[in-house]
Amino acid sequence: MEFGFTTAAYVVSAVLFILSLGGLSGQESAKRAVWYGIVGMAIAVLATLIGPGAGLWLLSLILIAGGSAVGYQLATRVQMTQMPELVAIMHSLVGLAAVFIGFNADIELGRVLAMDAATRQATVEGFAGLLAHKTPIEHSILRVELVLGIWIGAITFTGSLIAYGKLAGRLNTAAKQLPGGHLLNAAAASLSVVLALMYLNDYGSWTLIVLTLLALFIGYHLIMGIGGADMPVVVSMLNSYSGWAAAAIGFSLGNDLLIVVGALVGSSGAILSYIMCKAMNRSFVSVILGGFGGAKGAQMAVEGEQVAIDADGVAAALREADSVIIIPGYGMAVAQAQQTVSELTNKLRAKGKTVRFAIHPVAGRLPGHMNVLLAEARVPYDIVMEMDEINDDFATTDVAIVIGSNDIVNPAAQDDPNSPIAGMPVLECWNAKQVFVSKRGQGTGYSGIENPLFFKENTRMFYGDAKDSISSLLSRLD
Repeated sequence: MEFGFTTAAYVVSAVLFILSLGGLSGQESAKRAVWYGIVGMAIAVLATLIGPGAGLWLLSLILIAGGSAVGYQLATRVQMTQMPELVAIMHSLVGLAAVFIGFNADIELGRVLAMDAATRQATVEGFAGLLAHKTPIEHSILRVELVLGIWIGAITFTGSLIAYGKLAGRLNTAAKQLPGGHLLNAAAASLSVVLALMYLNDYGSWTLIVLTLLALFIGYHLIMGIGGADMPVVVSMLNSYSGWAAAAIGFSLGNDLLIVVGALVGSSGAILSYIMCKAMNRSFVSVILGGFGGAKGAQMAVEGEQVAIDADGVAAALREADSVIIIPGYGMAVAQAQQTVSELTNKLRAKGKTVRFAIHPVAGRLPGHMNVLLAEARVPYDIVMEMDEINDDFATTDVAIVIGSNDIVNPAAQDDPNSPIAGMPVLECWNAKQVFVSKRGQGTGYSGIENPLFFKENTRMFYGDAKDSISSLLSRLD
């Protein structure tokens, strides 16, 4: 009876998770989709607590209470600018869980196999009891599953920690590798396969320990070899890795819901990574292997100088303009300027001007980062356009306003074959009649790549904090 209830509950949870994932595709359905996910997880946890193998209630409740408290603190204190590194550190926990569960499965399997058949089936309970009733072939399959879970989980763990360090500014964002580069990664992966085969052929659990150390190195070296400009793809890729690690855990534990959820996360993360790679003109294989995002040679020298403009000059241009395209970037998130930008949009539209937003697929440091910020500020969804929809319209646009963006509006992607972002599709805002760039100073930004846009004749630099700069325009447009 308990098993039937748990199975039914898992089916309901799986359906809710699928509805949640599908609902996130639209702004209007996103809030409802989040609730689908919350209810689905609540049902899943409850079914697990009272299902087969239930026990250790006090410890379970303490851990749930502790996790809920931490989650509440994170939800209320973490700013949108910190969401990318939060997602990265969460991925590392999934990877670490996969490693621990894999080793636990190996220990329990060894304990069960050390007993005689009659004893193991009569006295063993819980997960070990599940193992006691498996056939030798099923034990072999379990070993394959736990090896994969440990390997993927260890890569996800260290890779996510490095991604967190780069996103949080605690590590150098430049692409760096040890001497030997990809050969080291290939050697570590090859040796991992050898160790996995040795483990499956009963050479002992020491093979798992060495395999884990190699996987930890691969995760570290892969992400260290990826430049800061490509961190949005890395976050999506690690999301996929954590999903496959969770699926492997599900197979090891015999938990159907965990398999379904892991597959959903893993496949959606992989698809999103592919879409983002296409948007950046990157090879998906190169993302998986790591080691891209660095300069390919001597980069073109940037000529000219950055010309500043004040709020009066920008306001005058906006009063004369009929069409305006706003390009938000991570600088808008840092300054928390989305509400002010929304006010500027409403004021311009009230004056009969056409205002639209241009969103690059990798704007910010997290997939969909800018879309979330604009939705939070209640910017109408129908004026938020993707790059492919709006890029050709810059040539007929009077004013383009760039707020805290660098790489996604960098013409070096088209003009300089040695640029770290060479070949990456970008928003061609320099084709507008006038371009105003809201920027704190003259630095090269997070990725460290110089931007020739800032030196073009039709570009003016609107220096200062984005929120203060945009606010200064509001009163001047009355």
